[in-house]
Amino acid sequence: MNTIIIEDEKPSARRLKRLVEELGAEVTTMLHSVKESIEWFSKNTHPDLIFLDIQLSDGLSFEIFDEIDIKSAIIFTTAYDEYALKAFKLNSIDYLLKPIDDEELAAAVEKYKHNHRQAENIKVDFEDIKKYLSNPVDRVYKQRFTAKVGQHLKVFHVDEIECFYSENKGTYLYTVDNRNYLIDTTLEQLEPELPPHTFFRVSRKFIVNVNAIKDMVSYTNSRLQIKLNHFSEHEIIVSRERVKDFKEWLEK
Repeated sequence: MNTIIIEDEKPSARRLKRLVEELGAEVTTMLHSVKESIEWFSKNTHPDLIFLDIQLSDGLSFEIFDEIDIKSAIIFTTAYDEYALKAFKLNSIDYLLKPIDDEELAAAVEKYKHNHRQAENIKVDFEDIKKYLSNPVDRVYKQRFTAKVGQHLKVFHVDEIECFYSENKGTYLYTVDNRNYLIDTTLEQLEPELPPHTFFRVSRKFIVNVNAIKDMVSYTNSRLQIKLNHFSEHEIIVSRERVKDFKEWLEK
């Protein structure tokens, strides 16, 4: 797997290179700016995979592809708000939030290996991505969700939902009246549809409603345990790499 890294922070680029090579990929080139990248792409064969930082020292990395017809799969590496990023997650794209977590990096590379498509089938709408990143507050978020109960369809307003969680390959919403309902979606699909000031993805398994948080307790390995007003079926732990963002989100 031929890989390049486009990252303007050289220490971050070196760390990512080390992590990627530990996973058995070959990092052949590291680029640090829009200008340098355009020049490189115009003279070299495109790699299989690009690790791409969005904000470079001389502009957004999308500007590279205003000039170059991209022939590679992309994994974004970025400090941008994860809700904006979830909004444009595509089949041929994954993303990693900084600071990059080793396990999430490994999962992203595995996803690429299993879902690799021929270059001509990779279609990335960078204009649409820029729109979401530039104007995330302009997005209209879902206010109601449905769940099938027997032959009936129930409707739930977001204010009625304490959390969403995944279990045994299913996704559930849990309501303020102590009921859970199976819904036909995934947490990945749900996340960009939820109001970002109300809901936060605290881990791979849980999205919580800020208005349902009853208590927060320090947990092992610099993590946090969240206790909701009613939900008690499982422990809800804020993963270590998301604690900082979670604390900042609480203060918004």
